[in-house]
Amino acid sequence: MRAEQPDIVASSNQRVLEGAANDSAASCLPVVSVIIVNYNTRQMTLECLQKLYRELGDIPSEVWVVDNASNDGSCNAIRSEFPQVRLIENTGNRGFGAANNQAMAAAAGEYFLLLNSDAFPKPGAVQVLIGYLRTRPQQAAVGPRLLNEDGSLQLSCFRLPSPALAWYENIWLSSALPRHRVFGNYRRWTHEEERTVDYIIGACMLIRRQAYEQVGGFDERFFMYSEEADWQKRMRDVGWTIGFTPEANVVHLGGASGATEKPHINGHFYDSHDFYMKKHYGLSGFFSYRLAMILGCFLRMILWSVVVISVPRRRGLAKSKARLYSWLVLRETLHWRSGIGS
Repeated sequence: MRAEQPDIVASSNQRVLEGAANDSAASCLPVVSVIIVNYNTRQMTLECLQKLYRELGDIPSEVWVVDNASNDGSCNAIRSEFPQVRLIENTGNRGFGAANNQAMAAAAGEYFLLLNSDAFPKPGAVQVLIGYLRTRPQQAAVGPRLLNEDGSLQLSCFRLPSPALAWYENIWLSSALPRHRVFGNYRRWTHEEERTVDYIIGACMLIRRQAYEQVGGFDERFFMYSEEADWQKRMRDVGWTIGFTPEANVVHLGGASGATEKPHINGHFYDSHDFYMKKHYGLSGFFSYRLAMILGCFLRMILWSVVVISVPRRRGLAKSKARLYSWLVLRETLHWRSGIGS
């Protein structure tokens, strides 16, 4: 699990700091350990840290940055501008899950706030998330409402992947019945009320230490993508639930770390999804998922090709969509070894 801190008393009772504002022994313990993984996002990470420290205010906290071998001067800049940050410098890119695991293993907080370098909490967001978990002891994690840079809603809650869900989505049952208990998903949900969800994306999520200590950290065989779905599925499998609250708002720019490596990132996305299916549903579930994907992508390729021919004003979009689904049909038909978790 985590490395013990020699100067911190680690019992769970002593981490419950509510009502202990005047207790000097309790006040030295961080309520929240914020963890940011950085990979060549120097300026964005500095901006994130600036806004984060302003947001944390008087909340007892510590901030960790794990750098995955950036070559843009990130580490020197962080040390210079934020000497209080606990900085871990990796000699290679270990991926999202492994980097977060490094910090969680050493962090002392009652809660872990995993925050992307391109995610900026709005005023009060961190305090709302902490208060949410404190009043819901059955929940392992909570996510905020994510907003795009222009203030529009960014989807952040999803159904856990499964072969059945792949079929529902690829034969349009999920689109036809978006609020159905079995077939539906959260894509048409307005994100305006609190609720339990299957899982929240890793751009900003507050995790209860007790849940981390029970199920462990991220599965490091996931280099990038699907690791948060796998982690929260493991939490749910042992009885925890996952929450969402719109009372906390976070602006998330999205895709910053992989902005210059799109083809490589796409490969990680589909490889990780393959491995998730193999891990949780075995080979039979993986084959079922692949068949659903091949069918769905083939049908969409045909439909967008028809649009290319018949709707001139949408030809540009239709061509890009048709190319994407053509590539996916080939990928899902021919690429049967994910390259991870083998």
